[in-house]
Amino acid sequence: MHHRLPTYFLSHGGGPWPWMKDFRPGVYDQLEKSLHDVRKELGELPRAVLMISGHWEADRFWLSSASHPSMHYDYVGFPEHTYRIRYDAPGEPELAETVRAILERGGMPSGLDPRRGYDHGTFSLMHVLYPEAQVPLVQLSMKADFDPAEHIRVGELIAPLRDQGVLIVGSGFSFHDTRSILSGAGVVASATFDQWLDETLVHSKPPERRRRLMDWSNAPAARAAHPREDHLIPLMVAVGAAGDDAGTRVYHERAFMGAITASSYRFGEAPVAVSIS
Repeated sequence: MHHRLPTYFLSHGGGPWPWMKDFRPGVYDQLEKSLHDVRKELGELPRAVLMISGHWEADRFWLSSASHPSMHYDYVGFPEHTYRIRYDAPGEPELAETVRAILERGGMPSGLDPRRGYDHGTFSLMHVLYPEAQVPLVQLSMKADFDPAEHIRVGELIAPLRDQGVLIVGSGFSFHDTRSILSGAGVVASATFDQWLDETLVHSKPPERRRRLMDWSNAPAARAAHPREDHLIPLMVAVGAAGDDAGTRVYHERAFMGAITASSYRFGEAPVAVSIS
């Protein structure tokens, strides 16, 4: 018998960072600890993970449906060894088909993609959460129009999976503008948007939370934080699947990459009480 699992929106760091920590000592320590804490608070292994990655957008909601997905190295200019990374978690074609059918019944065009491999928005997180790669894993794409209401609706449709041992994770980043990180302009923008995000996800009641998210582009520093919202939209699915469950911040630092404010969130109760500092 499965207990209802929470949903998550997790900031997934930069590139294939778990394989590059020697290049940037200490940069990812807080993020890594937060992911270890997520595993602890989940307790028992989920039956499967359904990952909405900020690195897969398409004309409809596609699901990776291979039994043994390949790797999708969707980055350039990184060290040679990062193009030989393996994360060999099994796929789960049955879950992919279940989600596809749910979405189709709910009026959301969707399909199965047996060729899609794990992108780094997925395998970087999963390598830290479950390095043994024993948990079956399915990726769900975003729809390329990035309509917040439509992605929230997708989350609402798939919410019953939480009662069936499926962990729903939105993988993105609370701030995503590489250019302003490098220039230093992201210091104020990331802190400003992060404050709005925390007010929205933790301190607003669920109906207000959804309303604010549907109007996210009018938030303070919204477009400075997300010139393109690919790394924010996975949050909408996680919130839709959360229903009326409260939000809790499970990761927060003010000096990611030396200057950026970054956060991750859980929606719903953790199965196991863990002291997260």
